[in-house]
Formats: sequence, structure tokens, C-alpha cells
Amino acid sequence: MKLYDYFRSSAAYRVRIGLNLKGLAYDAVPVHLVRDGGEHLKPEYRAINPSALIPALQDGGATITQSLAILEYLDEVHPLVPILPRDALGRARVRSLALAIACDIHPLNNLRVLRYLVKEAGLTEEAKTAWYVHWVREGFAALEAQLAASADTGRFCHGDMPTLADIVLVPQVFNAARFNVDMSAYPTMARIDAACRALPAFEAAHPAKQADAE
Repeated sequence: MKLYDYFRSSAAYRVRIGLNLKGLAYDAVPVHLVRDGGEHLKPEYRAINPSALIPALQDGGATITQSLAILEYLDEVHPLVPILPRDALGRARVRSLALAIACDIHPLNNLRVLRYLVKEAGLTEEAKTAWYVHWVREGFAALEAQLAASADTGRFCHGDMPTLADIVLVPQVFNAARFNVDMSAYPTMARIDAACRALPAFEAAHPAKQADAE
């Protein structure tokens, strides 16, 4: 398998965690999102992923895009060390938690949006950061309430084994830390994040551990 990757991409970070949890070997192909105007925008990468987004996973002759689709594909093809619960309600809960981050928080705060806010909309760096922090706090407050109130929350987001929800949570907490978001308001999330980061699969996927890390 070949993963088109960028060390600081939240979406790529998710896939790295998933691959590591399942013990799957892969070749990482760095695609720098800033250098030379963004290598993901070059024709060579657009030929692989027309949306010009990271990551993309090539397995055999197929190319799969979108991190959550990649992770569910890996779970179906490599069911050992599952990242989704066996029961329908459990799967729905885990997907709901993951999508709350991947669809409600992350799209408002990814690199292309932040870049547009400054270069096209004319926001200052301070206003851009305020935008980022506002939407992270909104999303984290809702997620914290869900996790803290549910008996299904265990050591991890759902029970005592990491799932898709944890795979999506950890990269978003990492990004929030880069913008100095105070996690003390989200103790359940902070506890789960720490439990995840103690696992080798999560640690090996950390941006600082990647070959293209700066």
C-alpha cells in the first residue's frame, strides 16, 4: 500500500493511526502542502486525486480518497483489530463522534480555509486565529458533553479499545494545541487523548515522527 501523506495533515494523521493499529505496512509518499505553492495542487498529484486533498491511499490498482472512507475500507478488508464496534448502535455512536469532528470542526479549520481567510477575505492573522479557536471550542464543547454523559464512554471514546472516534479525535486535539486551545475545559477528551497517545500505534503516527516532519 502507498499513502500520499503530509506530516501535519489531520486527515493523513488519522489514516496513519489506522494503518498502525492494524499492523499494516505502507509506503509513505510525502506531498508538501506549502512548498512551491503546494505540491498537492500540481498536475502530478491531481492525476492521483482530482480534489487535490491529502491523503490518498493506493492499494493494488485502486486509489481511495477521503480519510474516513479509507479507514472504513481498511476495516472491511483487514477486520483484525477492528476500529468499529460489532453492534449497530455502537457503530452509529462511533461514526457520530468521528463525523462531529471530521465534518463539523475540521472543514472550517483546515489549511485551505485558513489560507483563504487571510489571502482572499483579508483577515488578519489574529482574526484568523480567533476564527479557528471559536469553531474548535464550539465543536469540542458539544463533543465533551456527549462523551462525559454517556455510559458507553470508557478508557476511550467508546469502551476500552480505540475506535474510529479516537482515530479522528487525536489529530484534532493535536491541531488545537498548535493554536493554544486550552483543553482544561474538556477533561474527558483530554483524558482520552492521553490514553490514545500512550499507545505505540498513535505515537508512531504523530506528525513529529514522520520522515517529512519539519
